[in-house]
Parts: sequence; structure tokens; C-alpha cells
Amino acid sequence: MKTAMTRTSQTLMAPALCLLVSLMPALASADTVSLRLSLGNSWQERNDVQIPNTDAGTRFSLANEVGPGLVNAARLEINWSINQKHGLRVLLAPLTYTETIIFDESVQFAGGTFSPDEETEATYKFNSWRLGYHYTLIDSDKMTFRIGGTAKIRDAKIQLVQSGSVSAKDDLGFVPLLYLAGSYKLNDRVKVLADLDGLAGGPGRAIDLGIGLQYYLTPRWQLGAELRFLDGGADVESVYNFAQFNSASIVLHTGF
Repeated sequence: MKTAMTRTSQTLMAPALCLLVSLMPALASADTVSLRLSLGNSWQERNDVQIPNTDAGTRFSLANEVGPGLVNAARLEINWSINQKHGLRVLLAPLTYTETIIFDESVQFAGGTFSPDEETEATYKFNSWRLGYHYTLIDSDKMTFRIGGTAKIRDAKIQLVQSGSVSAKDDLGFVPLLYLAGSYKLNDRVKVLADLDGLAGGPGRAIDLGIGLQYYLTPRWQLGAELRFLDGGADVESVYNFAQFNSASIVLHTGF
């Protein structure tokens, strides 16, 4: 059963984002550095949870309980071109919400029991901090294509709170990802871009796919729009969680 409540996203990254935005012109004054700031909204298509992934846990859908809703989404990417072929990137991508829900039936979660027909506070966090390397295979006036790898730190948490009882599952871990990115200039002003960080196989998967358009305001400053598809999760004994979020954002890019 869904309850009507304003969805809130955590703002722990806000001071850091504000600082980095204020530094964007100075950082991008160097030809080797570029920055991309994306601001928009995400909505969840799927979010299935069972903790633990045994008879001691109840499988339920946060997407059904909460609804698709809208979550504030912000991403900051910094690219440093070491030389014409090699580069490094840093990505900060926080994603967190807290909602009030009411279960229709009793739920066993992370060692706690949550009663039906009683307000429950649900928090879902899936922050992603990444450091990557890329190699430029194609770099022409019309087209670019890069391939590389990404070291991702997954900062995840699912928590339920009801009548003072708190049960939570934290997950801080490392995930290696394949990185692909390309762009194609439609004309002197407009460019199409796409990028992928992804891994599939074993007990889980992680996919972060984006596609967008970029308009050149000046040779150094570009404004664009982006659609992004996030999908992933794990199926192990301690946790079952697969989630899919889609997002739409406005993108400010500075640098060459």
C-alpha cells in the first residue's frame, strides 16, 4: 500500500558539489581538464528486496510500496587527459531517498519483524564513487571513442524503521567495471554522446548507460540533456536486491 509523502534525497554531497561547481571555470581553464555536471530526477522502475535471501527474509518490492516517484539526481564527472591517448576520470553519483510506507502483510527484514498496517520509514541508498582510466581509440573532428576500466566503490544501504525498531543492511564494496564512451558531431554546434560503465555475470550485475545531446554555447562551454539507465543488483545468501532507476538530466559541460 502506497502512502503519499514527499520524497527526499540526502544532501550530504551538496556542499562538495557547490564547491566543485564554483571551481569549474578555474579547473577547466586547463586544456587537459573537463567537467560535466548533471542535475535532474530519477525514478525507479524496479526495486526488489529480500534480506537475508533465505526463509528468514521476506521478498518485497520497494518500487511497489513507494511508487516510482522522483528522486533528485546529481552527477559530477571530472576528466583529465594525461596525453592524447590516455586519461583518468572521477565520478561522484549519489542516489538516496527516504519514504514512509505501509506494508499489507508482515515483513521479515534483516533480523526484524515489521507489522502490516503501520507506518514504516524506508531508506534506500546506492551511492557510487568511481575512479577510471580510459584509452582513446578514435579522436577525429567528427567522432571520438574511448575504452577503459572503472574502479567503483558501492556505498549502499537499505533500512526499515517502525515504532522505534530499526533493521538495516549496509554494503560498502568494490566493483570493477568496463568503461566505453563515444561521441559524434552532427554539426558544428550539436554532438551526440553515449557512455557505459558495466559488468554482468556471476551473482549480480551493474549497468550505467547514458545517452545525450550536447550543444556548444562557446568552444569551451556546452549545455545538454541526458537520459540514463541504471540497473543492477546481487543474488547471494546475505542479500537479494535488484533495482532499476531511469533518469533525465540537464548537463553543463566545460572543457574541450
